[in-house]
Amino acid sequence: MSVTQEKKLELVKKFGKNEKDTGTAEVQVAILTERINSLRDHFANHKKDHASRRGLMKMVGRRRRLLDYIKRKDIERYRSVIKTLGLRK
Repeated sequence: MSVTQEKKLELVKKFGKNEKDTGTAEVQVAILTERINSLRDHFANHKKDHASRRGLMKMVGRRRRLLDYIKRKDIERYRSVIKTLGLRK
């Protein structure tokens, strides 16, 4: 259900400026996306888990706010993050 440490390090290396850069908005969006995708499998099996669904909605909202921040600061960074993570169709 949670993101493993190895997967987190891989996301930090891919989206961060260096290996210890966990605070960048792009890294945070990537980690949240990974957590959201892992919860998708959970809800396939547990349809009535409304408490976790609330947590999922909070994560989606946090990711949306971070993406809005990136979009406001640098539209090219926003487009590259969206394309890399496959968030828009």
